[in-house]
Amino acid sequence: MNPDDIKTQLLAALGDIAPETDLPSIDPTLPLRQQIDLDSADWLNFLVAVHQKLGVEIPDAQAARLRTLDQLIGYCAAQHDA
Repeated sequence: MNPDDIKTQLLAALGDIAPETDLPSIDPTLPLRQQIDLDSADWLNFLVAVHQKLGVEIPDAQAARLRTLDQLIGYCAAQHDA
């Protein structure tokens, strides 16, 4: 799976969790939770959706460091390559 495919799936997961979000306006270099009003429960639901859509499990310790869309894409791509 290439980074563009991963980005598409991540944005779809975000759209499922926060349907009011203008997905094309997301800056991939800025923290997601600051751009989108995601509370802790929404963030956990997003991580579950990432696992369901991409088959990538993100441990809690890692999830705390993955703040931007670019970071999430890189992590998911590395997991697919492993």
